Amino acid sequence: MPGRQVAISVPELMAELHVSNSLAATARGCKFSVVQGEGDITVHADRDMMLSAVNNLLQNAFKFTQPGSEVILRAHAVGERVLIDVQDHCGGLKSGDTEVMFMPFKQVGADKTGMGLGLSICRRSVEANGGTLSVRNVPGSGCVFTIDLPRL
Repeated sequence: MPGRQVAISVPELMAELHVSNSLAATARGCKFSVVQGEGDITVHADRDMMLSAVNNLLQNAFKFTQPGSEVILRAHAVGERVLIDVQDHCGGLKSGDTEVMFMPFKQVGADKTGMGLGLSICRRSVEANGGTLSVRNVPGSGCVFTIDLPRL
């Protein structure tokens, strides 16, 4: 269940995520870019849960992105929805990975550090705030994780 839902300025959230994750990207040898859509975009959600969910997606992206490539955090509004994307350059997913990667204790990448709970917890956090979390494979390049939330 969500803790305390409040109005969250997505540009402010993105700025905070940029500052708090830049060092991790550098440590992993990749570039980190933040792309913000135009205007003041606001969502109604639990701030801690949203920070945790996006931070988890970013940490996974840094972990699996090929050194020297880029992780992109992007937010924009589409009608009454707000989309927050984390795009990596992991090389793409194997067939069938998208079906199991959100299951608890499942790990689909080569790096098996961690317990395999991050994406499962991330999805539950997003859903508890009225949103969805999905992944789109970009074969040969990487993948894009998208948090889709109602716009306030």
